[in-house]
Amino acid sequence: MTTARIEHLVTSGTFSLDGGTWDVDNNVWIVGDDTEAVVIDAAHDADAIAEALGTRTLRAIICTHAHNDHIDAAPALAARTGAPILLHPDDLPLWKQTHPDRLPDAELSDGERLSVAGVELTVLHTPGHAPGAVCLYAPELDTVFTGDTLFQGGPGATGRSFSHFPTIVESIRTRLLDLPAGTVVRTGHGDTTTVGAEAPNLQEWIDRGH
Repeated sequence: MTTARIEHLVTSGTFSLDGGTWDVDNNVWIVGDDTEAVVIDAAHDADAIAEALGTRTLRAIICTHAHNDHIDAAPALAARTGAPILLHPDDLPLWKQTHPDRLPDAELSDGERLSVAGVELTVLHTPGHAPGAVCLYAPELDTVFTGDTLFQGGPGATGRSFSHFPTIVESIRTRLLDLPAGTVVRTGHGDTTTVGAEAPNLQEWIDRGH
């Protein structure tokens, strides 16, 4: 029986791309137990994330993708904790827009398994919202962390640079909708949903075509 648990913070800041800036609230997910944890998407507020971690050892800062609102606090959190920053290499161009002088510490790869507190997170490369977008599937926790790939009600946005609507729909179809229907979808923004709740909408997304 696992003692790992999922904790949730909401942090606020801005998202900037293609010359525009928007106010956003981001979900920050902490997976771990009383002694160790990983952070999924170090958004906006390194102090708040560090406070939530307390005295636990931070094993990794995992980036679902490299839009600035998901990575802006990552270097500060890494400096504070000594934890490595992990990012899929296809998102390095986006990363460098925000942190040109500080590269991630290691690359995420499709199928890679990251262990913390007795559970495994499997990396699923799900491009579309960003080229290096990934989701993290934790079957023991009945959860998939989807970043901005899949939200309650549909796919993440694809109207800006580095994104592509047919690609994100294909990623969701082939990598996420085959997961058990009860799998909880923990997103980068907004409310959680389940794989089963989103699956019936796939054909509508395809037909919409944008």
